[in-house]
Order: sequence, then structure tokens, then C-alpha cells
Amino acid sequence: MAEVGEELYSSLHGRFKGDLLLPGDATYEASRCIWNGMFDRRPALIACCADVSDVQNAIRAASAAGLLTAVRCGGHSLAGFSTCDGGMVIDLSRMRQVTVDSEARRARFAGGCLLGSIDTATQKAGLVFPSGVVSHTGAGGLVLGGGTGWLTRKFGLSCDNVEAFTLVAADGSLLRADSTTNADLFWALRGGGGNFGVVTEFEVKLHPLRSVVLAEGLCPEPGIRPLLEFWRDFMAEAPPDLKWNINLRLAAHKENVPAELRGCPVASNSLVWTGSPESGRKYLERALSLSSPGSVSSNVVSFMTLQTMADSDFPHRRRYYTKSGYFTYLDDASLDLMMEAVAEIPSPDTMIELAYLGGVASQVAADETSFGDRSAPFVLTLLANWSEASADADNISWVRGLFNKLRPAMKPGVYVNFMSGDEQDRVPEAYRERWERMVAVKSHYDPRNFFRLNQNVQPRNPNFQVAEINIAAKKV
Repeated sequence: MAEVGEELYSSLHGRFKGDLLLPGDATYEASRCIWNGMFDRRPALIACCADVSDVQNAIRAASAAGLLTAVRCGGHSLAGFSTCDGGMVIDLSRMRQVTVDSEARRARFAGGCLLGSIDTATQKAGLVFPSGVVSHTGAGGLVLGGGTGWLTRKFGLSCDNVEAFTLVAADGSLLRADSTTNADLFWALRGGGGNFGVVTEFEVKLHPLRSVVLAEGLCPEPGIRPLLEFWRDFMAEAPPDLKWNINLRLAAHKENVPAELRGCPVASNSLVWTGSPESGRKYLERALSLSSPGSVSSNVVSFMTLQTMADSDFPHRRRYYTKSGYFTYLDDASLDLMMEAVAEIPSPDTMIELAYLGGVASQVAADETSFGDRSAPFVLTLLANWSEASADADNISWVRGLFNKLRPAMKPGVYVNFMSGDEQDRVPEAYRERWERMVAVKSHYDPRNFFRLNQNVQPRNPNFQVAEINIAAKKV
């Protein structure tokens, strides 16, 4: 590994403006770590890019060397694709510029931005870009996979709000993709993950919003089943201003949790209302009517507060494992299985996450973007979250076991950002009727699968072997 890294370093350092980190360098150990502590990998070289030309040079050098390459912006890949052993990491963390045009309600942000970088800039103008729920998430990976969050029902997926991409392709060339230029690539980038290149700039639409109503409440175990039955029907008629997520978990041992609920199975309700507080009151009161009175709260909060409130729940270097899927309808048998599983949760931070899509996100035509199924509104994510490696088997086994029991009732499909690294067989399922078009775009823009550390769409090449690549650099 040392020899490979040093050779690549030698080929790059004279024309590289950023930092090239080798094992043994002072900042290498901190720089190689990613968010998910399940992955402890040692790349031969970390290329911390300062600008687009650095990205181009890094790709060309790695391509010429036939070197496995990971791309990292926030390092939040659940599957650990933000790093690799013995290869190169293209680190975009120095590229976090954001430019806002408040009059046009548009923004441009660089490929290394975190969600918090964007929120800070757009909120100065009272505008928002709909994205995820943890501010230290990398925006690039989230957007390319689709991007869901508190504003999905009101403004659509993150990828629905992108108007153009600038990216470095596998041959090192710089491309623009929008509705008229490289339109096939533009289609694929909106939901296709990191399969097609390194996006160095996103041009996006913004929306006016400064604050929301945030309502929360805990439903004790006897009321969970009635609550879920109410929720599945209530959300079908709810206005797009309402986002209501339910997490089935063990109640935390915290002062703001009623003493009688601590450590017990609960349904944790989080509701966000983006309209006027007065118009949302009747919806929030009905939604929280089954919660324990001592656990209920409802307040107007700033958008920045909303976007950072989950940061401490998903810290760096915890261990995370997920499986996800869609339901057209949450049948009674599936609810029974979830109720049984809550009592067996192996970690107090592990949970069954339930969200309802619908709203504006469901109004985008199925063939307009590569993003997966929009017609099945119930999104289930089994998210294991724990701290010690000794608990890996228990948490992973719990997720896999429950998922396998629930899967027969699910509609085929999966959100790629919520997939773990052991689910390559499910990638075609993520795109379904869009799969052949995805393969065609991949085959055109990355025919040798240089960008393969992702939920991978393999190019159309019957003799291709993922583990046996030796890429020749192309001149541009």
C-alpha cells in the first residue's frame, strides 16, 4: 500500500493545489475516518482537493494506475463507500462554497458542502433547499441518491430541486448536465447515486421558509398499534404542509421523558408543519392525541433548529446498519411483526423508522428522474445504531431478521441512500423499470466502472469483472 500511495503522490504533487495525505502524515489518521464506525479502512492516499482541477487530476492519476477510488464529501455513506483499503480517497471537504441568488431563489453549492453549509447560507435570505435531517451529512451523496427530509412532502425530493450539475467524468473531462445539455446524464444523476462522476457543483431551486411548527410526543406501548393504524389512514389525506414521522424504539433515559416510559417500547412522534401555526393546530392535536400528555410539546422553531436537532443522535464513529423498503399499504400483519420486534430491540438507539412520502414528491412523473418508486408512500427503515463492536452481531441480526419477515408484504423497491454495503443484489430493485436506461447511461459515461464504490450500476460489458479492473487513462 505504501508503494502505491507514494507513486500516486509523486505523479500528483507537482500539480495539486490541495493536500495529499499518506499513511504516517500528521493528519492522515483523522482524515481517514468516516461517519459510520463500522468501517475502519486505510487508503493508500487521501487527495484533499482544493478545486475542480484537483479533482480532474486525481481521477486521471487513479485511472492511469487502475486504482480503486472512493469519493467523500461528508463521509456519511451508511454502506461505507466513502473510503477504501489500499486505494485513493477523493476528499471534497475543502470545496464548500455556496452562492445564493435571493431574488431568483436559486443557489450554487460546491460538491463538498455539508447540509449545514447550505442551510447557513440560504437562511440568510430566508430560503431553504429541501434536504436531509442531520446537518453534518454531505449534500452531494444525499442529493445524488434522491434526498428525503422534513420538507419532502412540501417541496419534493432534493434531486427534484436540482436544475443543473457540473461533474468530472471517469475520463477526467468536465461536463454539465441539465434538461437540455447531456439530458440523459441529468436524468440519471437525480437518484442514481455516485455512479457517473464526481459532482463539483449543484445548481438548485430554493423556497421561502424561516420557521416551522415542531410537535413531538411519545406513545406508550399499549397505544402503539392504534396509533399506527390511525397514522396510515390519516396521512393519506394530510396536506403537504404536514410531515409526520414515527420511530418505534425504546424511550430514552432523559429528564424530558416521563419516568414511567424510560427504557420501555414507545412510538416516538415527530411532526413538522410548514404552514401557518394556526392552520396546523388541528392536525397536530389529532396526531398527538394518543401520546402520553407529559411527553407532548409543540413549538415554533427556526429552520436551523429543525435541521440540527438530530445531529447528536447520529454522531460520527457510532456503528450503523440499515435495511429499507416501501409499502403500498401497511397491513395488519406487518404491524404485528413490528410490535413484536420493538420489544427485542438490542440497542436503545436502534429503531424502526416509518415515514410517509406523498405530497409534492409523489407528483413527479415516474420517468422524470432515475429515483426509485414514488407510488408506494410508506417508507420503512430499520436503523441499528450502537457503539461497541462486540454488539455488531446482535444489531445486524435484529435488522436482517425483521426485514426478512416484513419483505413479503413490501412493494419491490429501495431508497439507495438507506442501503447497507451488503445489498448489491438489490440495486436493480431500486430502479426497477428504469434499470435498463440506467445501465445505458452508465455504459456511456463510465464504461469501465471506475466509479464503483456506490450502490453500483455496472456498465453493459459481459466480460467485465468488478474486482479485476485496470483502467487506461484517456486524453482530454
